[in-house]
Amino acid sequence: MSKLVHLLLSFLAHLPLSWLQGLGAVLGRLTYHASPRFAMRLRENLSSSKIFEKYQVLPREVKRSAAETGKGALELAIAWCRSPEDIAAMVKVCHGWEYVEQALIDDHGIVFVTPHLGSYDIAGRYISSRLPFPLTAMYRPPKLTWLEPVMQAGRARGKGKTAPATSAGVRVLMKALKSGEATIILPDQVPGNGEGIWAPFFGQPAYTMTLVPRLAQMSRVTTLFFVGERLPKGQGFAVHIEPLAQPFSGDKNADCAQMNAQVENLIRRFPSQYLWSYNRYKCPAGVIRPDNQQGQA
Repeated sequence: MSKLVHLLLSFLAHLPLSWLQGLGAVLGRLTYHASPRFAMRLRENLSSSKIFEKYQVLPREVKRSAAETGKGALELAIAWCRSPEDIAAMVKVCHGWEYVEQALIDDHGIVFVTPHLGSYDIAGRYISSRLPFPLTAMYRPPKLTWLEPVMQAGRARGKGKTAPATSAGVRVLMKALKSGEATIILPDQVPGNGEGIWAPFFGQPAYTMTLVPRLAQMSRVTTLFFVGERLPKGQGFAVHIEPLAQPFSGDKNADCAQMNAQVENLIRRFPSQYLWSYNRYKCPAGVIRPDNQQGQA
């Protein structure tokens, strides 16, 4: 099965970008109509974010988001199968690379932080291609076990490395940072029990990882947020890099709220390209929901 999937992804990866994204848009819209769960979560999350105040605008944005989600799914074929040189050529502009250059001058390890926004895999591959050292990405194994070998082979290419979202994986990240290398983390990935706290995200409590603030407070480490914006009409991508808005304080609640706020600001810039269908507000097994904490304390 893995070999068949790899062949399919390789074929898709070499389609013209506009064709691939057009096919992805159709896939996203079909999924919206075929999957009530997908459609409901997308509508509810986008609506509760209150990014679009006018009610009549929401249905249009929901459909647009579904199409962008499909584009992002098929763009994984490019990120996993195309050469680093081909991927770099698709990025038409990079804003904020001077922050990376300063971290390199300071001889700092770099924590790159990107939410499920735009083409984060392609942007990550682009950044990796420009670094003089490996970039280690933290990941959770997919539910479809046959997909993991394909994903691993696609991400662990060139200077790319991977680390599982476990305590052992965290040690791998810390070792890389201490060696002056770089890591990449998705801050809106729901962590497991004991790995996060409840923090506001678009006005709702979301179980939020404490790992990013923890790594950011290591000595000689620079933390940078980035987004891989999908440009219209298959023109390519734009990468936007920005520093941490302000240093983390060491208080878990304040730090996670601050991190989520910075993620929110990025999403507001490119709202249709966020993965609104992701179950961001789920409660991991064994975790007490905030509305139950007082009664069970």
